[in-house]
Amino acid sequence: MQNRIFSMNLSYTLTQPHSSSLRHSITMSSFPAKVQTVSIPYTQLKDKNADLSAKIEQGFGPNGLGILSISEVPGYSLWRQNLLHLGPRLANLPEDVKRELEDPKSRYNFGWSHGKEKLESGKLDLLKGSFYANPLLDVPTTEQSLIERYPSYCGSNIWPHKALPELETAFKTLGKLILDVGLLLAYHCDRYASREMVMLEGEGLEQTLVHSRCHKGRLLYYFPAQHSSPAHASMSSWCGWHTDHGSLTGLTCGMFTRDAVEIHCPDSDAGLYIKTRTGQIVKVEYGVDEIAYQIGETTEILSSGRLCATPHCVRAPRGDAASGVDRTTFALFMQPDWDQKLHFPGEVHIHQELIQSNESLTFGEYTEKLLDKYYHLKM
Repeated sequence: MQNRIFSMNLSYTLTQPHSSSLRHSITMSSFPAKVQTVSIPYTQLKDKNADLSAKIEQGFGPNGLGILSISEVPGYSLWRQNLLHLGPRLANLPEDVKRELEDPKSRYNFGWSHGKEKLESGKLDLLKGSFYANPLLDVPTTEQSLIERYPSYCGSNIWPHKALPELETAFKTLGKLILDVGLLLAYHCDRYASREMVMLEGEGLEQTLVHSRCHKGRLLYYFPAQHSSPAHASMSSWCGWHTDHGSLTGLTCGMFTRDAVEIHCPDSDAGLYIKTRTGQIVKVEYGVDEIAYQIGETTEILSSGRLCATPHCVRAPRGDAASGVDRTTFALFMQPDWDQKLHFPGEVHIHQELIQSNESLTFGEYTEKLLDKYYHLKM
């Protein structure tokens, strides 16, 4: 199949008006501005009696950037290192070994994927490779009809047991840790959203994620450039503009290496960029030992815009110092179960042409509508 079906990263353009409060927090003397994420210490996050509504609103609310970070998570720094160091080793396995890790039936949403996804230009993306797996369930279901209908969710993990046996443990441990912290964050998101809306039992963000079999981890490896990138290289040169369509995405800070030695990023302008609701583009930064979390479209719709998703992209390092530098990172896409009923609100401002007011769809059905919109294909 020529078109890459990347079900976790569908995109749209935000056009809604944005409050001026964000503009006051950004120094306009430099463009794009560099902004630190709102950060919550883990000790506060795990306290269910703590009132984190102000920080939730600042990071995820209508005036926020759709991202915040969690600091001081026990064990996180070690497991981030353990997994990200495996990125170059995985990408440099023999081609015949990597082919055995591919899964075309899942549209390359399980196992190894390289050159299957298209860039904004329409060309195949040869700049990065990805390894996908469900960190909780090696076999989410054995029901063949579901596997055929939702192959990117219901397929089975493929691990390089002989070629890179340590990958499975490192991937699952980090993925489970990011999910557990994400569930704590989801609890506080529910408390924040419930102040202004009636939340039916079992339909909050936390319970939606607890019961899901759809969570998907993505280990990304960006191949080193053989030549320095030009100064005018696109802002989205490493990852095109998109908005995650699931519920909540956990992100590690990327690891840069040259000749298998970890280095600092050689270009301070490289990294994650976010587009605000006024159309501003800002560079977002968070600590290397922090876990960043971004809101997805599904959460924005179900919260009636109280928790907001934003388009984002990744810029590659430029200049002579970037030659030969590679990057590895990890994302965990937390999303509803394929059978989870989503009760959409009366006013839907995203994908209005796809969703009826007060409509109920399963997450799998909702995903099919999005895939048909963006790729003119059905699952």
